[in-house]
Amino acid sequence: LEKKKFSDIKSTFKQVSQYFSEVFKKLVPQGHATLVMKTDEETGGQANATSIDQFIGVGIRVSFTGRSGEMKEMQQLSGGQKSLVALALIFAIQKCDPAPFYLFDEIDQALDAMYRKGVSDMIHELCQNAQFITTTFRPELLEKADKFYGVKFRNKVSHIEAVTQEEARDFVEDDTPHS
Repeated sequence: LEKKKFSDIKSTFKQVSQYFSEVFKKLVPQGHATLVMKTDEETGGQANATSIDQFIGVGIRVSFTGRSGEMKEMQQLSGGQKSLVALALIFAIQKCDPAPFYLFDEIDQALDAMYRKGVSDMIHELCQNAQFITTTFRPELLEKADKFYGVKFRNKVSHIEAVTQEEARDFVEDDTPHS
């Protein structure tokens, strides 16, 4: 049983890692990303090399420039970069073991416009196998969506109503800070 668990962890990690690199490349065309399985050196070198106890975590290293010498750990990234890496990991897991439903609240808030478009494209690609509900105040996620709802606050009560894409775009653009 222990060998089966070990084999399953390695196999799943390999698949998620491959998808993570592919998804990150789609979101950041000039970038590169890898997942690294962290192991406990003390248990990893013992005779029982197939023990799952040796796995202690997963490391993420990314480059937004594509230069492998500029690979960064998560703690070295900006807020928007961390958001993009987290989304790449969620999307990679979705490709590996799909959940039927996702609810994302302003996932694009800290992202630059070019990355918001990539996230929108990725959600559109993955929506064939799952339902995505997102909230946003940015126009990019509206482009490929197929249903739109407006939420308005009147008399201290939130009201939700179906709206057209154009109405959603007007709402988002009204909320966009203008220079």
